[in-house]
Amino acid sequence: MSDLSFPAGFAWGAATASYQIEGAVNEDGRKPSVWDTYCATPGKVEDGASGAVACDHYHRYQDDVNLIADLGFPYYRFSLAWPRIMPDGVGAVNPKGIDFYNRLIDALVEKGIQPAVTLFHWDYPQSLEDIGGWTHPDAHKWFGDYAETCFRAFGDRVKFWITENEPWCHAFLGSGVGAHAPGNTDLDLCYKVAHGLLLGHGEAVARYRGLNQGGKIGITTNHRYDVPYSDDPKDILATEQSNIWNAGWFLDPIYKGDYADYMKQRYPVPEFTEETSKLVSQPTDFMGLNFYEGSYVRWKDGAPNDAEQVPLHKSGETQMGWFRVPESLKTTLVKSQQAYNPAEIYITENGCAYDYPVVDGRVHDELRVQFLREYMAAARESIDEGVNLKGYFVWSLMDNFEWAFGYRPRFGIVHVDYETQVRTPKDSALMMREIIKANSLVPGLEFARS
Repeated sequence: MSDLSFPAGFAWGAATASYQIEGAVNEDGRKPSVWDTYCATPGKVEDGASGAVACDHYHRYQDDVNLIADLGFPYYRFSLAWPRIMPDGVGAVNPKGIDFYNRLIDALVEKGIQPAVTLFHWDYPQSLEDIGGWTHPDAHKWFGDYAETCFRAFGDRVKFWITENEPWCHAFLGSGVGAHAPGNTDLDLCYKVAHGLLLGHGEAVARYRGLNQGGKIGITTNHRYDVPYSDDPKDILATEQSNIWNAGWFLDPIYKGDYADYMKQRYPVPEFTEETSKLVSQPTDFMGLNFYEGSYVRWKDGAPNDAEQVPLHKSGETQMGWFRVPESLKTTLVKSQQAYNPAEIYITENGCAYDYPVVDGRVHDELRVQFLREYMAAARESIDEGVNLKGYFVWSLMDNFEWAFGYRPRFGIVHVDYETQVRTPKDSALMMREIIKANSLVPGLEFARS
């Protein structure tokens, strides 16, 4: 195998999330999620945007499946909307919600595309949030009931399950600093929410194991391993503390059964009982990693974790203000393998936001082409360093609703005209098609030069 080719059977995919693309928020029995409520609150989202229509995927899913097939992706990662399947979060199941996802899954399978399904990608039922949300003593059981409903409905065709997407974001951004739904600003609360998410993950894994459906299940985190700014012992300590908070907050309980001593000494993390520790740390089949940025860390008195983030270098700044740092992806993959030894790792999201126009039916997104090839090369290099990397999912299949940033950032490899809903594959999508076909980065290199 050359340095530019990937192992046989490598899982190439594109990723989306329900609230970001589906629209149809008031159709066929779906009830509000916390993101519907957040978007309706003035000043929370750029330009007052929401996912009410988004990419209208609910009505255009067949065309989108055809597009995924045309681009040659063997996997498609998407999430299920909990309030579409169980509108009140608990109790009655909505048959029209089940029917929609059955149609989508069947369309994918018919095209030979394997569905990779996320159970929770932040659109939490508002009805459950109103009575305590993830901090409620029964929250993990609510999630377990929802998860089991999904496993029973779709598990005959879905063999790749992700329990939760980036629980750090939902806990810290959603309940710690209020930058995401549900919009709470309580740093003590966010650790309770995080604990509830961990218990929910464990409950979902237990329910899946109990059904013996023969697929894979894991969780996706957006953890990162940064590097010290210098060899000063204080910079090294700040980096260690920052990495425990960024990665270990969720991964230590999942892989080791408890929070690190540093987390317990510095933050108000709840305690695990023997029972809940076993629940959360049940073996999973893979580690999912969403990766977007990395930095140096240096000591700063009074800062969170005594850590200040310093750019590795300022190149390729995206619409999100993030820089192009593929070496940080490689570092995170290698350190994740060393720290937790997962049986498999999948990059479940990686991508960048750049805005390029459609000109004569084409989108020449050259910076995204460069970005993706560099990050895929870093991912490939990690395999040579012992990482059990089994797949790469690009974020995102198409431009979509980017949470509090509205529709300004464009992460898609497919351009979406939000007025007409016309989809136009960008050069990055055409490059991905050639890379997937060859299972090698060589076509990407040639594409980048063209």
